Amino acid sequence: MRKVLKAALIGSVLAVVLLPLLVGNVFLVLAHFRETLSRREAAPPAGRFVKAEDVEIFVQELGPPEGPPVLFIHGMGAWSELWRETMRPAALAGYRCLAIDVPPFGYSQRPADASYGRRSQAKRILGVLDALGVTSAVLVGHSFGAGPTVEAAMMAPERVSRLVLADAALGLGAPATAASPVASGVLGVPLLRQALIASTAGNPWLTRRLLLKFVAKPEAVTDARVTLLQQPMAVRGSARALSDWLRAFLTTNDPAMSADRANYAALTMPTLLIWGDADTVTPLSQGEELARLIRGATLQRMPGVGHMPQIEDPPAFQRSLLAFLGSAKSK
Repeated sequence: MRKVLKAALIGSVLAVVLLPLLVGNVFLVLAHFRETLSRREAAPPAGRFVKAEDVEIFVQELGPPEGPPVLFIHGMGAWSELWRETMRPAALAGYRCLAIDVPPFGYSQRPADASYGRRSQAKRILGVLDALGVTSAVLVGHSFGAGPTVEAAMMAPERVSRLVLADAALGLGAPATAASPVASGVLGVPLLRQALIASTAGNPWLTRRLLLKFVAKPEAVTDARVTLLQQPMAVRGSARALSDWLRAFLTTNDPAMSADRANYAALTMPTLLIWGDADTVTPLSQGEELARLIRGATLQRMPGVGHMPQIEDPPAFQRSLLAFLGSAKSK
């Protein structure tokens, strides 16, 4: 009887441990056959690459070159093209609109040392401004991209004329906690973490389902937007790069200035906070706290909108942004 129970227990443990690994490896093999293009081959011709700090950043641009610069920084899992719908009306209003791919997402070069902390990303944002000859710009950061955006504003406030944060994921609600030993162990094995990414965030079969978790308006998750988010999955090494980013994100304590709420009082540039009041990822209470931390910040609530205001209610988001940008012209 004991032998039977022992065999059953071992079988159960192996099933729990090995089955997900086997499934993950199947998706990793699929990713290998999908990731066939270099980032330059896969990148859309509408953009270009510029050297920024330690990597080449993919940049897309709309609007007159002489217009006031506005730099858009996307969130986790997205890339610059997701901003195009927002950039068009701003470009027509005379602004020089720039959108970048934040590594390891999109088509930008992935850093060899997997440096994905806010400070490193902020240096790349400022490096893009240097490469394009922009002395100062409006920075627009969404979700996870708000961390590097705020970090850049804190590192070089003279380079940021205005600041716009949309449903910012800044991690100010609770102190950072280290990953569990089990999670650290799994993420420490390249094959395991790559299989994890390939079967989840890097799995095109799950793109729609994952995006739906971030919105309050499911009609915003169109076929075109799902396809758009899947495009960079053709870049060679995507699963590996995303897995390196995931390990850094979950196991490294980032000593960023923007992780300390005490530093927000030093932000003196005009600031607009755009927030979906139905956001369950970064709830409105986080936007309200941020409005208290940044002196003079304006909080614009978007009713019935979740974590992706720029795609859930594009007209309202664009009106708020253009009104804020236009207020600078009127002074």
